[in-house]
Amino acid sequence: MPRPRTFDEDRAIDAAMRVFWTAGYEATSTQDLCEATGLGRSSIYNTFSSKRDLFDRALRRYVDQFTAAQLEVIEDATVPIRERVRRILWTAVEPEPDDPTGCFVINTIVELGPKDAEILDLLDRDHETKLAALTDAIRTAQASGEVDPEQDATGLATYVFTVLGGLRVAARRGADRAGQQAVVEATLRSF
Repeated sequence: MPRPRTFDEDRAIDAAMRVFWTAGYEATSTQDLCEATGLGRSSIYNTFSSKRDLFDRALRRYVDQFTAAQLEVIEDATVPIRERVRRILWTAVEPEPDDPTGCFVINTIVELGPKDAEILDLLDRDHETKLAALTDAIRTAQASGEVDPEQDATGLATYVFTVLGGLRVAARRGADRAGQQAVVEATLRSF
């Protein structure tokens, strides 16, 4: 008869998420996952079946958490669109103190996107959800006179997420706060 689990699976996924976020899929060893989660190899494989399964679950956790947070900002119609865009971009300038540098999604796209259609599909669908929400918010802001109605709403939304990705990549290479802030201010001039 199997022994009952004596660990919190969600905490293990969160710990693994941070390891994969920092090192990537290929560079993360099973030993790294054991050290981060506090679990033995058998517990990891009995619970998650494989390193890839744990990676997929960690990536989905990241996507769910960060997309929910971004959508909350995007859909808050009580806040001017320019401020909502600033808040989205500012997460790259001033991330949560305990978060690894950069973006788990961007790191994964660079590492696995060219060779893993399943991962790319998940991340594309996630991006499209956020892009559609920001495009709608910009169109609403255009209708209310906040944003020039001649601007392409989809183009502006794409621009915001492209800048956000660039800020996160720059953070990973050690960009300074002043330079990151200047990029945010330049982007906001479009709104």
